[in-house]
Amino acid sequence: MAKLTTKPLQFCCFFFILLFPILPATSSVDLVQTECLKVPFSQFSNSLLSTIDGVRQVMTIFSPFTKLLGDLRLSTAISDCLDLLDSSVDQLSWSLSATQNPKAKDYSTGDLSSDLKTWLSAAVVNPETCIDGFEGTNSFIKGLVSGGIDQLTSQLYDLLSMVKSFPNNQPAEFPSWVKSEDRNLLHLNDLAADATVAADGTGDFTSVMDAVRAAPDNSIQRYVIYIKRGVYLENVEIKKKKWNLMMIGDGIDATIISGKRNFVDGWTTFRSATFAVSGRGFIARDITFENTAGPEKHQAVALRSDSDLSVFFRCRIRGYQDTLYTHTMRQFYRECQISGTVDFLFGDGTVVFQNCTILAKKGLPNQKNTITAQGRKDPNQPTGFSIQFCNISADSDLEPLVNTTATYLGRPWKEYSRTIIMQSYMSDAIRPEGWLEWNGDFALNTLFYAEFMNHGPGARLAKRVNWPGYRRLNHTSEATNFTVAQFIEGNMWLPSTGVKFTAGLGAN
Repeated sequence: MAKLTTKPLQFCCFFFILLFPILPATSSVDLVQTECLKVPFSQFSNSLLSTIDGVRQVMTIFSPFTKLLGDLRLSTAISDCLDLLDSSVDQLSWSLSATQNPKAKDYSTGDLSSDLKTWLSAAVVNPETCIDGFEGTNSFIKGLVSGGIDQLTSQLYDLLSMVKSFPNNQPAEFPSWVKSEDRNLLHLNDLAADATVAADGTGDFTSVMDAVRAAPDNSIQRYVIYIKRGVYLENVEIKKKKWNLMMIGDGIDATIISGKRNFVDGWTTFRSATFAVSGRGFIARDITFENTAGPEKHQAVALRSDSDLSVFFRCRIRGYQDTLYTHTMRQFYRECQISGTVDFLFGDGTVVFQNCTILAKKGLPNQKNTITAQGRKDPNQPTGFSIQFCNISADSDLEPLVNTTATYLGRPWKEYSRTIIMQSYMSDAIRPEGWLEWNGDFALNTLFYAEFMNHGPGARLAKRVNWPGYRRLNHTSEATNFTVAQFIEGNMWLPSTGVKFTAGLGAN
């Protein structure tokens, strides 16, 4: 059972919805302006509309090049850009709709400030990922669009700075798009599947992707896909219109989705994922997602998630470099096993890992392992990694080499990189200094790396780095900011998933 903390309500964006019926003289838009925004609503709305138009203009620049042939990475980068920018249009549109009609919660958790921060942060990450995809290409297209992308990201950062931040002390509330019968269903071990995938032909589909295509679009009800035991050699991509999908396997040693796309063979990092999900409200349980490309193929993603309010429970995610790409949005991982070598937990989502096993593997000769590479670029972004009640150790292939292969907790991929590790076990695989520079003194003043109440031989703090951005948290009041309840607003949506979680700093 989830452990819920009881705290007083704050008068913020969540509370104005409750007050609305007894304040007839004040419009909901007025309350948004007062409680959620630092600027007048009209200014925020006009900026949103202008930015949506700007995103669409940049998309038209890419459109003539969509049929380029003969260069896999370039054509994939263009395809990535169109998908990513289209997602930004959605996220900006959600922000506009939510502020225009705060009582309607088709997209939101009920905490409007948090929702706006999440969506706008994702909207700004997308064009940056678009540009990153042109790495390794010699095309003029990057130069053609880079000016428009730079202007667009500047507008998006301005929008993000207009939204106020609030401490999240709200009580649990189920989003309106999760029905009560779904909540009961998700607490059962034997779920009634809407579709069954079986490699041996005994189900409705023989491939996972075929089952995804057949699932309804924009569903407000949970749609359950049961994947029978077997190894599914395919790349699965759950597009943004596939809402509230739940995938259940027969266990991490039984149901395996496996691919081997990678950067060396011409894929962008974004599109190398064996399994990618963008549709909101996704849940996976008892499945392995793997990328078998190997360390010599460099970036090779096993799982990528852009799914807001997504959950991965009792899953295995294994690869080498860039194993798990938590690209954007709010995500929760519980009792998962995640393994890799370089930056194998990376991205710019707002993510909590709880009761997970995180394993560093043997990589290339003389290669250093870095577990995290979090990608926050602006202090107004709510993003970061919170690792709680986890076991951080060496995988079996690395155990004999821990004295000769350096493994670090993370390095700062972007300027405001943020990672917190608390109440977790660290084996002797972790170097005494704990963290590694990215490039000289880049981001050492602006990053936020913190440790709180960890244990094990790798958790000793005496020889840790002394960077300005590194912190040893000494008070629970500081660590509480990175718990499930506050960091990802888990009390407001995780109960609806039926997945176990610990809301605060209590027992796991």
